[in-house]
Amino acid sequence: MSDSSPARPAVPVLDVWCELQCPDCRSALDDLRALRARYGDRLELRLRHFPLEKHKHAFAAAQAAEEAAEQGKAWPYVEAVLERVQDLDRQGEALLVEVARGLGLDAEEFDTALIDGRHILIVDADQAEGKAIGVTGVPTYVIDGERLDGGKNQEGLRERVEEIVDRLLAEQEPSGL
Repeated sequence: MSDSSPARPAVPVLDVWCELQCPDCRSALDDLRALRARYGDRLELRLRHFPLEKHKHAFAAAQAAEEAAEQGKAWPYVEAVLERVQDLDRQGEALLVEVARGLGLDAEEFDTALIDGRHILIVDADQAEGKAIGVTGVPTYVIDGERLDGGKNQEGLRERVEEIVDRLLAEQEPSGL
């Protein structure tokens, strides 16, 4: 009880505010893959939804990503959909189900989830939180309370995230060793 500072999470958390119909989020995939490769389970990448009105399939794609998470393949699904941003523009929800099937997920359950809207509240809550903390475009990263906007320019963002993660990890190491 001697330490009155708030508890830090076990590993640093990078909130990735993203939209699955966004070409800029597609471009950010390489950075996200590099971060995962560098840190593995020492960094938690947390998908946060921020569908933009200008993309008509983005809200459904966010719900589909939540269904993928429920079936245990959130990031593989997100990456697979982002790889096909142009196809999503053309094919809409049919592509979302097709990607699920291609990853061995229960495609019928995806179809049902998109119809019954079981994940809408999660997507709405993410979007509301994003607006509350000043997210205006995607991708936007939040780590250790710092917001990094990748929607305008992604140059140098991965390096900045790495600086913060390295600092947070160093702070977690026991002192005096």
